[in-house]
Amino acid sequence: MKIGLVIPTLNAGHELGASLDAIMAQTKMPDDILVIDSASDDDTLSVASSYPGVRTMVIRREDFDHGGTRQLALEEVSGDFVLFLTQDAVPADGRYIENLLRPFEDPKVAMVSGRQLPKRDARRYVQLVQEFNYPAESNVRAETDIRKLGIKALFVSDACSAYRRSALDVIGGIPRPCMTNEDMLAAARFLRHGFKVAYEAEARVIHSHSLSLVEQYRRNRLVGSFLAKYSNELSIPSEVGEGFTLAKSVALRLLSEKRLAEAALFGIDCAARVIGNRVGRCLVAGGE
Repeated sequence: MKIGLVIPTLNAGHELGASLDAIMAQTKMPDDILVIDSASDDDTLSVASSYPGVRTMVIRREDFDHGGTRQLALEEVSGDFVLFLTQDAVPADGRYIENLLRPFEDPKVAMVSGRQLPKRDARRYVQLVQEFNYPAESNVRAETDIRKLGIKALFVSDACSAYRRSALDVIGGIPRPCMTNEDMLAAARFLRHGFKVAYEAEARVIHSHSLSLVEQYRRNRLVGSFLAKYSNELSIPSEVGEGFTLAKSVALRLLSEKRLAEAALFGIDCAARVIGNRVGRCLVAGGE
């Protein structure tokens, strides 16, 4: 079983070293490591090249596409199983890769994603959102789970994921072009083709973002556009119910901890998410 690892980067010189240090300390090392860089203007390439066995590949910044760039890297890296890791996701321990690959013992599992733990300085509501989205219990999902779980059946993340190459061949590779949520679309295609997708809670990385309201709005505008564009293919119940469950859970925790200011900030953050999502959907509807 050969293992490939892909890390897409852009001006990652200040954080890539931490991820590569953690990779070099794994109990199971990748056979091929590729950093695919979007024409960084810092020292990203020199940092990557300083690690033994790490290859680099450069694309034009304007050519970056979440799905297309990963597919391009997939075609350049070797491995029966290919891992993807974002530049700011740091494996939390030396068994990350070993644990991430464990669900592939089931030959029907096509994709695995890991657990994302918040950074130490993450806002409290960010910590609670990630606790909700990335629980301590692992799971495996099949197509029959879509009706029961809705959008959660497709919840995966290429921030820390792994694909079975032969299964990707069946669905035509990583979805492209796709500017966001290529991982969710791949999961949907896997399930429709009779494969399974897994969440491995023991495969942990340190990874979180503290987005501004504008950044949150823009991110969810892209997500809304994605959900509207691929609504027929995803064929899932509305995500509104799951979003409400998350918001309620986090808000109640914050109130129980008497973090009133944090609860207020979380409410504003939720508003930016909802507005962005709706605007993105309307943009797609208007374009049609």
